[in-house]
Amino acid sequence: MPGKRVQFHDETWASLDMLARDRMMDFQELADEAFRDLLKKHGRPASLKEALRRSAGASADVVPFKRKKKASTRRKRR
Repeated sequence: MPGKRVQFHDETWASLDMLARDRMMDFQELADEAFRDLLKKHGRPASLKEALRRSAGASADVVPFKRKKKASTRRKRR
């Protein structure tokens, strides 16, 4: 997983730290949410699955398969 170093002003870091504590999240979870929101705001896919669905266009609708009926596992009484 790629890593980047980011610097924050002390006040910004204190606010982020307090938000993370209030929401019982660590900083990584907070950053993941923020970057997903940023990508969504700019119309970019946040995951490979989403990118593939967009590239498929209208045919990207998920069509569920029909489930097979399970064979009866009951034993006959004698």
